[in-house]
Amino acid sequence: MASSRQDQDIIIQITQNFNGINISGHKIKKLAKAVCNRFAGDESQDTRHEISIAIVDDNEIRELNKQFLNSNAATDCLSFDLSDGEKGPEIFDLVVNGEMAVRQANLRGHSSEAELALYITHGLLHNLGFSDSTKNQARKMHDTEDEILQEFGYGLVYNKDTGSKEH
Repeated sequence: MASSRQDQDIIIQITQNFNGINISGHKIKKLAKAVCNRFAGDESQDTRHEISIAIVDDNEIRELNKQFLNSNAATDCLSFDLSDGEKGPEIFDLVVNGEMAVRQANLRGHSSEAELALYITHGLLHNLGFSDSTKNQARKMHDTEDEILQEFGYGLVYNKDTGSKEH
């Protein structure tokens, strides 16, 4: 796990605009910090992260998806890297679909918090350089997600039943 000095360089804000899901803000913040500490690049440099996580419903994420990606569909996660590329902090904005997380969790037989943790992990991994553009990249990314989620007690989430995923 990460040292407390590293954790002090990671600021996380969670905004919950969808109240149909119960989450542990502390556990989600701990997860996000662990992902950043694990994949933040050169460990000899002090990298500061500022992460904003918004939990929204289908309608709100559909509007954002349309605005930023020209897609009129609800999606599980939108991730934005707002860093300026200089020595400043890495600034990540994540928008995750709580309504979809509840739906998928019910279909797949795990907790909605585990599904939401998958979306958060997925978005952070994209911001930290992972891609799922090819089959091999996607397999590596999803295996990494499940490894992290298992470490945090969520169990297998993505690879539990890949046939019913919406994304």
